[in-house]
Formats: sequence, C-alpha cells, structure tokens
Amino acid sequence: MRMRPTLSWNPAEDLPPGTTDLEPVAAALRAGGVLVLSGAGISTESGIPDYRGEGGSLSRHTPMTYQDFTAAAQARRRYWARSHLGWRTFGRARPNAGHRAVAAFGRSGLLSGVVTQNVDGLHQAAGSEGVVELHGSLARVVCLSCGAFSPRRELARRLEEANPGFAPVVAGINPDGDADLTDDQVTGFRVVPCTACGGILKPDVVFFGEAVPPQRVEHCRELVRAATSLLVLGSSLTVMSGLRFVRQAAQAGKPVLIVNRDQTRGDRHALTRVALPLGAALSTVALQLGLPLD
Repeated sequence: MRMRPTLSWNPAEDLPPGTTDLEPVAAALRAGGVLVLSGAGISTESGIPDYRGEGGSLSRHTPMTYQDFTAAAQARRRYWARSHLGWRTFGRARPNAGHRAVAAFGRSGLLSGVVTQNVDGLHQAAGSEGVVELHGSLARVVCLSCGAFSPRRELARRLEEANPGFAPVVAGINPDGDADLTDDQVTGFRVVPCTACGGILKPDVVFFGEAVPPQRVEHCRELVRAATSLLVLGSSLTVMSGLRFVRQAAQAGKPVLIVNRDQTRGDRHALTRVALPLGAALSTVALQLGLPLD
C-alpha cells in the first residue's frame, strides 16, 4: 500500500471531545499487553516539529515525494542539500519525558511492543527495545540501484567533503529532518553517489507516495492481533499507514486510547482521547504506576 501525500484532514463528523482524565490510560497499562503506536507529536518536546499540529511544518513545507525524488536530479539535489543541514540539528535531538516514559512502560513488562511512525530513533535512544520503525530511519541510507545500506553519519561526512563551506541560514527544521531552504540556497550543492555501484542514494525512510514494505505492515498487524489494547501517542492518524492499525484494533474489539492534543482521524474508534501534552501526561501516568523515569 502506498502512502498518499495527504497534507490535511478535516473532520467530516462530530468527534468526541478530548479529556484530561489519564485513568483509562493507566488502567490499560496496568492490564498489560499494550501496543504503542507513536507519531511526530511525541518528538516535538525534543525540538522536532510535527507536521499538522499548531505551527506544524505543513503550513510552510511540502514533503518530498518518492516520485519527485526518483524522477529528477534537481529534486534530489534540493532534498540532500536541505536534509544535510537538517541532519545536523536532527541528529542532536535527545529523548524527552514521553520517550522515557514509554521505555519505562516497556522495562516494566506493560507493553507488547512499540510501533513508531517517526524516523528519529528517539524511542531507541530512550531505551525502548524491539521498536518497529514503520517509516524507516534517517540514520540509514540505501542505494536504489544495488540495495546497499550505509550509516547516515558516513554520508554526512562525504557530503561535507563534497560541499566545503556549505552553511546557508536555515529557516526551520521539519519532522523528516529536512531544512527549509530556498532554491537559490541549494544551487551548486553536490550530491554524492553510492560508493559500491555509483547509484542513487536515498534515506532509508518511506517518502510520501512510497509503499511501506508489505512484510513490515504484516508484522505490525500481527502485533495488533497479539495486543490487549492500542495506545496511540502523538499521531493525527491522517495517513492510512497508522490509521489502519487503529481500525484493525477497533474492529477486533480491542480498546484504542489516544493521547494527542488535537483531534485525530481515529477519534471515533477510540475509547478515549486525552488532550494533554505528551511528556507531562506520560510522566504522570508513570508516576501513578510507580515507575521511575531514567
């Protein structure tokens, strides 16, 4: 299934209002077997903006699509110039209280798994294990010709060498690690090829318009089937890649709980939606459960 470049979503129905009552979330965790599905909203407190929340990057930025990236060298130059600068900031991001709370839930045996739509690696940095990266990871690069993988830090070094002194002023950083630059600012940026075959390099992430690998989707479906409940953290569920798991859980009669300040596309399937900042909300739940945060 391909991710459509869905840039906005407007509720077509009256959705239940959010609450500040965290007890349903705590109760689900006490019961155990909770599958976490996280989105960009859990990383905003680490300095990484989300797409659709207040001040989200979609108000000023259209994400790169797979079709544009593969079709034109100019699009790849623009992407890699912007991503190269964005990586300097993105790579310095550190886990926040929300990530640490999820890791604490996992260490205490309350979770059956963690699936994230994020590409920032912050769940793993906080100590969560076995995280399924639904949309891949910015820390890896893949060659579209030979399929070879390489570390992003290695590509960053090569791009630095190929573009000495490249340091334009950045207007902002986006959830995909892309920096806001004008076309004039990226003129002359040199893109480097795969060292193994000379092919086109791409971050190992699922672009808008690209298919999530079917085996990864099926693995997530298996996790939903095995879970007692589904806890959605910081996702608007606008794109089907995450919403389908909410629908699957609801159809199976499993409780769906959402912590997100704004309305989501999955609210009508949810037992509750807690409209609180994630770091504070999850820290409070951890405290209620007697779990320390590292």
